[in-house]
Amino acid sequence: MTAPTTETPTPDPAALDGSTSLWSEADGTAGLLGGTANVIMQLSHLPVAPRVAGSTVDDGNVMLHPVKRLRTTVTYIAIALAGTAEERRRYRAAIDRQHAQVRSGPDHEVAYNAFDPELQLWVAACLYWGAVDLHERMHGPMDDVQADRWYRDAARFATTLQVHASSWPADRDAFAAYWALGLERAHVDATVRAYVHALLDLEMLPRPVRAVLAPFHRWVSTGLLPARIRDEVGLAWGARDDRRLDRLMRALGAVSRRLPGPLRRFPLNAYLADARLRMRLGRPLV
Repeated sequence: MTAPTTETPTPDPAALDGSTSLWSEADGTAGLLGGTANVIMQLSHLPVAPRVAGSTVDDGNVMLHPVKRLRTTVTYIAIALAGTAEERRRYRAAIDRQHAQVRSGPDHEVAYNAFDPELQLWVAACLYWGAVDLHERMHGPMDDVQADRWYRDAARFATTLQVHASSWPADRDAFAAYWALGLERAHVDATVRAYVHALLDLEMLPRPVRAVLAPFHRWVSTGLLPARIRDEVGLAWGARDDRRLDRLMRALGAVSRRLPGPLRRFPLNAYLADARLRMRLGRPLV
């Protein structure tokens, strides 16, 4: 699956230094709510699925190191949206060292390589779609000016990986076509489905914590999935669930709008500060 091409040139987000509009309007806590749903969307693209579910690289395995994986992912988002060009370069290099270990072996049915720009483009697309979906659930639809700003800034989700700016769909219409094609091709096989249910049930956490958090985590993650992917995973969702989720997200939005920016962006800003400290001290970033 490749991004549609158009006559309109894609702005190079590398030319944008420092914080973005998407960063200034981000809701950190809401983003955490959507984290698992976003991973599941990424896994619905078949070549991505074995990369995660079948990876032999334990260092980044969420089922073995959930806290470290959370830090890596949230820091990546924060660096992509608010980092300087040099900070994005350094974090990209750190991720590249991890990705160099993630590739299919001779016995894998589907060939994959974590450096594949097509796979990374799909991951970036999921991050952008999820960010917009959460924001509009909480605050209502964006106008065209805001939506265009967010779309321009979100190209950093791709270019902070190995995706060239020209591969990011040129505008929101081009992205909509790319996204629709990605959903049409979504597939979750039995192995990945089992992995997804383990994520939904928080099986990486101690049993007492899991007993408290897992039911709500499964419910909210299910509701934040596109219907097409929800069906692939085999998750039930009804109109009553929709109404409950809508009330929850609007309530979160009402609270968020009353918070000062630094508090609203937490924990994104905390992970960004941690990454900058690690860079100064020469400590590992990933």
